[in-house]
Amino acid sequence: MHVLRAPSIVFSFMIIALLLAVSPADDRLAADARADKVLVLKKERTLILLDRGKVLKKYKVALGGDPLGPKTRQGDHKTPEGNYVLDRRNEHSRFYRSLHVSYPSVNDRAQAQKSGVEPGGDIMVHGLPNGFGWLGSAHRVRDWTDGCIAVTNEEMDEILRAVADGTPIQIEP
Repeated sequence: MHVLRAPSIVFSFMIIALLLAVSPADDRLAADARADKVLVLKKERTLILLDRGKVLKKYKVALGGDPLGPKTRQGDHKTPEGNYVLDRRNEHSRFYRSLHVSYPSVNDRAQAQKSGVEPGGDIMVHGLPNGFGWLGSAHRVRDWTDGCIAVTNEEMDEILRAVADGTPIQIEP
């Protein structure tokens, strides 16, 4: 008699994505909402859009594959900590749209140089890898980026609409 084995990881992700798709959706961000600051709380895996200190919306995120502690060098898979600026957007990213974080700062570069390493760069707030949008919020099952902050594609659309280039981003442990 043939016994069925545990489903593959891909099938498991598909089931999770389906379950999440039929669960109630968060409230959509108002189309005219504009954030003057973005706050990321790494420990809580949360990105918060703020306007004059008032929370506009919170998003759950995935971080770098080794999220504890600040980014100190290229390839450490850590998400930076500190105050930066979302300085430009990329509509043609290998991920579904992205906002560039101004890491490394002058201080980050100095610390890396002192340690004899490269600080890294290309830290983004981005959607899912192109072709994997179907994963939806299931992507948050584990931290998987190279140090970036990942949200669903739908959430990335909201964030891009509400956040202008030049908006400060504060990333806390």
